Amino acid sequence: MLAAESSGVVDGLLLLSYPLHPPKKPEQLRTAHFPNLQTPALFAHGSRDPFGSLVELEAAIAWIPAATRIMEIEGAGHELGRDHAGLAKRIVAEFRAFTRV
Repeated sequence: MLAAESSGVVDGLLLLSYPLHPPKKPEQLRTAHFPNLQTPALFAHGSRDPFGSLVELEAAIAWIPAATRIMEIEGAGHELGRDHAGLAKRIVAEFRAFTRV
């Protein structure tokens, strides 16, 4: 939300399991600030996250005028899985590649 209010405060956003809405309550979206984001954003998101499906996330990030990318974590829920060390390395590598864009 700070990045939406103050453009240029950071060079890129890494969002891990962004909670689009509470589980089973898709009408309670947490995306009102998305149209104001001018910062490139990488979303690492589990394919089975109850806080928002990948389809919902794709629709939501369409409102962000900056560059965006979704890194799907196949089979993971909101916790992004159990291999945290290996996953962290993959996410950091993806974020570094993304912020070079």
